[in-house]
Amino acid sequence: MTQHAIIMTLAGIGIPLLAALNAALGQRIGSPAAAATVLFVVAFASCAMVMVMTGTGALSRLSLAPKHLFLGGVLVAFYVLSITWIAPVFGIGNAIFFVLLGQLISAGVIDHFGLFGARLSPMTGTRAFGIALMAAGVFFTQKVQAPPPVL
Repeated sequence: MTQHAIIMTLAGIGIPLLAALNAALGQRIGSPAAAATVLFVVAFASCAMVMVMTGTGALSRLSLAPKHLFLGGVLVAFYVLSITWIAPVFGIGNAIFFVLLGQLISAGVIDHFGLFGARLSPMTGTRAFGIALMAAGVFFTQKVQAPPPVL
């Protein structure tokens, strides 16, 4: 379990980095959509390399998977496109705050109902308080502004 927590913490660290890097690329080349496309080409190549190294047998079973499970691709495209367009004008911190807020809400619903085969974890009062506390913590990290630099 510790390894899982470390890996997911690293993935979490990567989300704002992805947002900042792709937003900067979109601004530099003048097209958030082109920057997102480049990101997906690099991501595809990375995933394909890992798949080849670990075995490609799962590809033969794709036709057996329910079609709604492919919507994850649409959702990741929506995330990357929206963060690439919005982060430069809204701020990385503000954009990620609302992403995290959405993740907390969505994760709570998915776990509560055990959607998509997720482990069932009912929304108790304690769990709801914990999610609200996490959301408040993220909110306060964005509300507290550092003083302007002295020139």
